[in-house]
Amino acid sequence: MADPKGFLTTPRQDWPRRPIGERVRDWDEVHVPGALLPLVGPQADRCMDCGVPFCHEACPLGNLIPEWNELVARDDWRAAAERLHATNNFPEFTGRLCPAPCEAGCVLAINQPAVTIKNVECAIADRAWEEGFAGPAPPDRLSGRTVAVIGSGPTGLAAAQQLTRAGHTVAVYERDDRIGGLMRYGIPAFKMEKRHLERRIEQMRAEGTKFRTSTTVGRDVDAAELRARYDAVVISTGATAWRELAVPGRELIGVHQAMEYLPLANRVCEGDLEASPLSAAGRDVVIVGGGDTGADCLGTAVREGAASVTQLDIYDRPGDERDEDAEPWPTYPKLYRLSPAHEEAGVLRTAPEAAEDSDVRLFAASALRLTGDTDGRVRALHLVGVDMERRARPGTERVLPAGLVLLALGFSGPDRKDGLIAGLGLQMEPRGTIARDAGFATNVPGVFAAGDAARGQSLIVWAIAEGRAVAAAVDRHLTDGTTRLPAPIGPYDRPMTA
Repeated sequence: MADPKGFLTTPRQDWPRRPIGERVRDWDEVHVPGALLPLVGPQADRCMDCGVPFCHEACPLGNLIPEWNELVARDDWRAAAERLHATNNFPEFTGRLCPAPCEAGCVLAINQPAVTIKNVECAIADRAWEEGFAGPAPPDRLSGRTVAVIGSGPTGLAAAQQLTRAGHTVAVYERDDRIGGLMRYGIPAFKMEKRHLERRIEQMRAEGTKFRTSTTVGRDVDAAELRARYDAVVISTGATAWRELAVPGRELIGVHQAMEYLPLANRVCEGDLEASPLSAAGRDVVIVGGGDTGADCLGTAVREGAASVTQLDIYDRPGDERDEDAEPWPTYPKLYRLSPAHEEAGVLRTAPEAAEDSDVRLFAASALRLTGDTDGRVRALHLVGVDMERRARPGTERVLPAGLVLLALGFSGPDRKDGLIAGLGLQMEPRGTIARDAGFATNVPGVFAAGDAARGQSLIVWAIAEGRAVAAAVDRHLTDGTTRLPAPIGPYDRPMTA
């Protein structure tokens, strides 16, 4: 620790966000550019060198957090970047998108605000690119073995980079026209600008990874033939089978899945479209689902100029402080949080008189039915309040105007319609994910499964950890049974719970 009294003398200070009225007029990241770097040195000094760093256990990547906190506090950015990249292929992604379970496990968080671990991580990653510390790392020699990675989300990219650096020849197959998976077309640019993604893709190309876009394995390429062509195959297609809203009126025009809506908005930002055909402009928008995907829809709808936005969350409003009995430290607590998107929608709903903590979410609310006009277009969503058992509470029915209804109810597993799973003859778990053993291997020899396709939908930090771990398993399979690649998690590991 650089300052033994830092956690006593320095208060927590987060990366400031741009003014709401400014940031909702563009798609740039919500934080103030350049405002993070002056903060992170003193913030890193707050790290206690606590002896037993629970932040390691809370992070599935096993990030060496106290080490790079001290290095940042001492202004040794090169060493900090080396220690950060030793466990995380894409820290600029996690530094922007991860909900930071490491901070929930920070020992300081027992009775004070946690160290700003996520902000320090992001600052190191950005500084590494600026100073040239994140150059390509091609292998010294090739192994002569080939690997196909199906899916280019964080799991697929992490696996591909690890295997390429180990000397194997890797090709990544992506069904969309650009690499990145959910980070490309699911995550809005105001959360992570795509330049960060492009930079990593170019790094991987320079290292030798090959990319095959607009290629759906199982339809454009026969799955069995692909398996025969490569020494190993990694399936990292994500959990793309979305959950449905089984209520009357679901068939009405204007009711769409979040992952039908968000990619179109991202394509506008990419320059592919002048305007989204599902734009929220001028419409009353209702988002069904209270998670991060719903918040992404919320921020997008605000930027598109929605007339109003309401988000339904079936759960009760969380508390403002950790419930020590139900969610004791160092588990990740379910707390009431206002994301940047909720700030924006709350203020703009009745601006300028709205309070900054006003919320467009309706908690403990469930959709009953959708009704429309004579043309079959949705016009209203009928809802009811529910108790903790999701039973309707009498007298709580109400009607919301709705010209666009977005379903953000999560995902149940990989999509089976493309023919990949059937073409390979993969065994599936009852919950809809790909079955695998303790070594990430499926029932098909030489085929491995990782990420949300096998784990179920999870966080980006778990996706990268899965990619690194499956790469170690594949490397072991392709060599003499040994590997130098790290395996931070096993397929059955789960987040800490009480």
